[in-house]
Amino acid sequence: MLIVSRDGPSSQGHGPEPFFRHRYHETVYSIETYDQAIRPSPIFFVLVAATVVAGWLTTTDLVPTGIAVFVFVLAAWVLSVTFHEFAHAYVAWRSGDRSIAQRGYLTLDPRKYTHPILSIVLPIVFLIMGALPLPGGAVLINRAALNDSQATLVALAGPFTNLTLGGLSLLAVSRDLINVASQPVLASSVAFFGFIQIAVFVLNMLPVPGLDGYAAIEPSLPESTRQLLRPVAQYSFLILILALFYVDAVGRAFWNAIIFIVELFGVERALWLSGFQFFEFW
Repeated sequence: MLIVSRDGPSSQGHGPEPFFRHRYHETVYSIETYDQAIRPSPIFFVLVAATVVAGWLTTTDLVPTGIAVFVFVLAAWVLSVTFHEFAHAYVAWRSGDRSIAQRGYLTLDPRKYTHPILSIVLPIVFLIMGALPLPGGAVLINRAALNDSQATLVALAGPFTNLTLGGLSLLAVSRDLINVASQPVLASSVAFFGFIQIAVFVLNMLPVPGLDGYAAIEPSLPESTRQLLRPVAQYSFLILILALFYVDAVGRAFWNAIIFIVELFGVERALWLSGFQFFEFW
């Protein structure tokens, strides 16, 4: 998810000479800081280790199966939020928004993208309830540093990261990289995680203010349309959630789209449903 700041630098120069100076300075800055800006935090490596260990535990009898699956999916989901927001930040940084590195968005530290309650606890509660996996983080983008095409790419980077993670997870199962017969719990857990990622992708691609799908098309909308939608933006996501839960046709279309994409990767409904049942160990 993106939070767009429309307040950019007060001046970037006018005319050929100041423009050249600004661009030259920007290029030198990116060369000098490129190797230093992306420094994964220790917390990121802890999350990776927790995901790997929990995944391994699903193949053993060392802990109850449900707990192993629960920890695996939860740790992997927090990692996916981190990758989603990092993708937004990285594309914005490469496109010219130098504030990204200063805010710590290139460290892959989930704390930089999240609010403890709104970004972690609330989405986890929804996930535990078997409901919609809500978007879990946000990055602040300096819109003044980007042109329209760059702003669209920044918006799309996050959800397509979820699509990639989901697709790779589902393919790992359908192509037998994780054998369903010999490792049924791990396979179903990975399939369920893949399902969650596809759900997040579909949700985020909806052209609703506040979601990445709308941020992707906003630069091409007439200013009058943007002005018209701004007052309702703070309520649009809530309206969407209510529609998904209480308007049968909307909810059915949404979940059918997710299931259709999951099945395109060769994973049947029974497998990811089995992972969900393991996840709900209580």
